[in-house]
Amino acid sequence: MGYADQRFDVNISILFTELPLLDRPAAAAAAGFTEVEMWWPWIDAPTPEQAELDALRTALDSAGTRLVGLNFYSGRIPGPDRGALSLPGAESDRFRANVEVVADFAASVGCTALNALYGNRVDGVDPRAQDALALENLALAARAAARVGATLLIEALNKVESPRYPLLSAEAAVEVVDRVNTATGLGNAAFLLDLYHLSMNGADLSADIRAYASRTGHAQIADAPGRGAPGTGTVPLERLLDELTQAGYTGRVGLEYTAGDHTGPGAFGWLPAMARAAR
Repeated sequence: MGYADQRFDVNISILFTELPLLDRPAAAAAAGFTEVEMWWPWIDAPTPEQAELDALRTALDSAGTRLVGLNFYSGRIPGPDRGALSLPGAESDRFRANVEVVADFAASVGCTALNALYGNRVDGVDPRAQDALALENLALAARAAARVGATLLIEALNKVESPRYPLLSAEAAVEVVDRVNTATGLGNAAFLLDLYHLSMNGADLSADIRAYASRTGHAQIADAPGRGAPGTGTVPLERLLDELTQAGYTGRVGLEYTAGDHTGPGAFGWLPAMARAAR
């Protein structure tokens, strides 16, 4: 087992950021990857012009890369925001406007994993009201995802970097997954297991893997502390990914780390070249 037995994709919203967005799929391909994921790339435009969507699709196609994961509109990321769907008012409206745009774009490129970040708590707003709004908007997103054959992902973040985000454990995120699936009856909501965020929360990572591997629709990794490449921190990522496989997970593992000074192909020296392309 080991890294060579995993199915990796690379997140081009956090890696290759020295390049313009439309050049990143080709850079990922040059580094040996055939599958990529990304955050919503237009932080100020939940409904971009069709020409922008077409240009991104062309860049992916021209590079020979497949988009396998995409976030819904989540506010300013990177930046202070952690999602929009539980924020009353304008941000919730932006999320709703974005839902069908994301679903249609995902369908056009064959992307089947759509991540919906929950959003921070808001001063002066009852958390129960935020949770009710979140369930309503997540159900909307789940139905749109189902329409195009996609899974809706719900992620836990870490309390160090996202102290106002309410889903700070695997258990909390999976509880939301269950509420969405109950509300829609579709069963297409799943947990996004990010080993970096869980490790930063001090979680028992092996226990979380045993408990939630069957509920996991996608996995992501970065080492901690520092959110760097595997081997730059103290998290035993190779062993944990083996445990995830042994627990029955057969999906992809997204590389969602910062490269530091090692940009381009040099950011992936820890991963054998033969393990980078889709299998």
